[in-house]
Amino acid sequence: MEQLLKQITRNAPAIKVVSETFKIPDKKENIAGNWIGKVKKLLLFRPGGLPKKGICIFAAMNYKPGFLCLFLLLVSLYSFGQYPPPPGYKGTTAISKDSSVFYNWASKCTVIRGYVNIADTNFLYNNSNRASYGNVYMATGAPDGLVLSLGDGGMATMSFDTVISDHDGWDFAVFENSFSDSFLELAFVEVSSDGVNFVRFPSVSLTQALQQVGTFDTIDTRLVNNLAGKYRLYYGTPFDLAELADSGRVNIHKITQIRIVDVVGCIQDAYARYDSQGHKINDPWPTPFDTGGFDLDAVGLIHNSPSAVDESLLKPSVSIIPNPCSHDARFFSGNPGSIHFEILNQMGQVLVKSSFTSSTSVDISYLPAGIFFVNFTCPGYSYPLTKKLLKY
Repeated sequence: MEQLLKQITRNAPAIKVVSETFKIPDKKENIAGNWIGKVKKLLLFRPGGLPKKGICIFAAMNYKPGFLCLFLLLVSLYSFGQYPPPPGYKGTTAISKDSSVFYNWASKCTVIRGYVNIADTNFLYNNSNRASYGNVYMATGAPDGLVLSLGDGGMATMSFDTVISDHDGWDFAVFENSFSDSFLELAFVEVSSDGVNFVRFPSVSLTQALQQVGTFDTIDTRLVNNLAGKYRLYYGTPFDLAELADSGRVNIHKITQIRIVDVVGCIQDAYARYDSQGHKINDPWPTPFDTGGFDLDAVGLIHNSPSAVDESLLKPSVSIIPNPCSHDARFFSGNPGSIHFEILNQMGQVLVKSSFTSSTSVDISYLPAGIFFVNFTCPGYSYPLTKKLLKY
C-alpha cells in the first residue's frame, strides 16, 4: 500500500502520507458495501491548505485467495473551492503591486482602532486595549509592507486626490500583508459618495463556522469572495463598483471614500460578523497583539476620474469580442484616430504592444489560460481605459 501511494504521489511532492495501517482478513469473504479491510488512519494533506491538484483516494476492495484488488479513484480537489485561488494559480484575480493597471493610490487615511481582543476589552498589549501598530501614513501610497493594524472590528477610511468612477472591469484593489496564501486576515470593503453614507460590497465566506480558526491557523482563499485580505503581501484584492450600481445609496461614478472594516473573525454569537449570505466569517482569532486584526498596506485605483463630470464624456468606446476567447481577440473602437493598446499579465508585464484604427485582430493563442489586462489609450483622453481579457 505504501509503495503504491508513493508511486501515485511521485509527481505531487506537496502531498504527504502521514500514516496508514491495513488489515486483511484471513478467509475468503465476499462483501458488498462492507470493508474487508480496516483503514486505521490514512491522511493526505498539504500544509497551508488544499493542494493545487490534490488527490482523494477511494478504495473498493474484494478479497480473492492471495489477491487484493484496489481501485483508486483520483479526484482533483482543485474544483472544491468556488472562488479565485491564490496568486500564481490559474483563475486568480490577484493583482501585483507592480502592475501598470494602477494609476493612483490613497493619499489620506483616518482610522478608528478596534480592540486587541473584543471578547476581553480589559486585555492590554503594550499598555493598550486597542491595536496600535503602524500609523495612517503607512496605509497611504503604494504597497511597501508597512501597515496600519485595525484590531477587532476597527476601520480605516481612505481618501484620494481624484474622484473614483466605475469603468469596465476592476476599479480598485486593497492590499494586506499576509505572509502566506492561507494565513488570511479579512475585512469588509465599503464606498461612499458623500463621506456619510457607505455601502458595503456583498461578500461571501464559506469557511466552516463550527470550530474557531485559531490565532495562527489557516483558511482557504477559494472559499472567500469580495473580502479584502484574500491575497498575500503585495497582491491586491480587486473590487468592481458596478456591483453596487443598484444600491440606491451611492453614485458609482462619483466615489470619494473607500472604507476598510475588520471582520473580527470570531464565531461566538456575541462577536461574530456575517457575510451577505448570513454566514459567520471565521478567520484567525483571537489575535491579541498590537498588530491584531486586518493590516492595511494600501488601496490602489485601477480607474480614476480626473473630475466629477459626466461619465459618458470620460469613457472611450472600446470593446473586445469575443471575450473570453482562445485564439483571436478582436478589438473594436468607436473613437476617431489611432488607438494604442498594451496587453499585460497579472504581474504588470507588457506582453503585446501595438495600435489600430477602428478594429484589429490579435492572436493570443500562445498565451497561457488566465486573466489579462488590455490598456487602450485613445486620442483626447488623458488616461487609458483598462479592460479584462479572459484567455481559455
